[in-house]
Amino acid sequence: MRKQELELMADQIELVLARHKIQGYVSGGTITPRFIQFHLTPVLGTKVNKVASLAEELALALRTREVRVYRSKGTINIEMPRAKPGEVKLAALLAQVDAPPAFTALLGVDDRGSPLLLNFTAPDVTHVLVAGTTGSGKTALARTILGSLAHYNSDETLRIILIDPKRRGLGKLAALPHVRAGVISDLATATACLTDMVEVMVQRDHGRINRPLVIIAIDELADLIQSGGKGVEETIARLAQRGREAGIHLLACTQKPTAGLIGGSMLANFPVRLVGMVASKDEARYATGVADSGAEKLGGRGDFLLVTKGATTRFQAAWLAPSDLVEIRNSGEPQMDTDKHR
Repeated sequence: MRKQELELMADQIELVLARHKIQGYVSGGTITPRFIQFHLTPVLGTKVNKVASLAEELALALRTREVRVYRSKGTINIEMPRAKPGEVKLAALLAQVDAPPAFTALLGVDDRGSPLLLNFTAPDVTHVLVAGTTGSGKTALARTILGSLAHYNSDETLRIILIDPKRRGLGKLAALPHVRAGVISDLATATACLTDMVEVMVQRDHGRINRPLVIIAIDELADLIQSGGKGVEETIARLAQRGREAGIHLLACTQKPTAGLIGGSMLANFPVRLVGMVASKDEARYATGVADSGAEKLGGRGDFLLVTKGATTRFQAAWLAPSDLVEIRNSGEPQMDTDKHR
């Protein structure tokens, strides 16, 4: 977008505010792949709610479908969606973030266009739930997380287990050297694998071992719990409750974040939620654990909220291209290993 167009939009914002006797000026802005943000510097005493009440009028002036108004430090941000959202490529972010802490994943870019990272070994992370309806980009985000982890960590320090009943979402990652057991798609094998991992967890606890780190990725948690019944649910709960100390972490996806399918006690084991577009306000509240998160209004196609400790960060998920996978796969040769999980 040209500078002249942005300046014209800034002028329109100031005109709308002036009509309502709100003093302030557009002091800058940020362009992200999905949004254009204008930073409004108001005079002392200006109420954010007064500016927010003009959202419809601002949207008309900017010729956009909607405008979001919110406070950020000393400015009021006026945010509008881009007509053609840009794509965030993981390869570009991997080049930008050279050496993050071990076991850190790249999620995408935040609302200021900065890379957003997630360290699985941080005390407030532990396990991660990715929720969103069809078209939200949840499985693509899971692939990005796993791909970036594999890029930054060798297969000697990181193991990945893929449980994908539909064999569509995570199958592309099966060739990574970090994946020792291929894609697990049938219920019996998935149940046996999870049971084995509980045994590994217990043995690691006794030996005070927590490496190599193990990420268990489940593409549809609700379906697995429904199909496997109480036994599978209890096994996953045990891993969620005690896995961190043994270096075992869960990355679970679901398009059905409802109490009837994923109980509250299970959900509580996932302190980090990555929530994309969901079907309703109730699902948004249940998935995020935050009232009025607005997840039901997200734009889909990688538009997500990172929710941790009750705080939310909006971000655009990065996209893992097939060529990225080839590069990650070729960066390390798979090694013979008779013990696939330990």
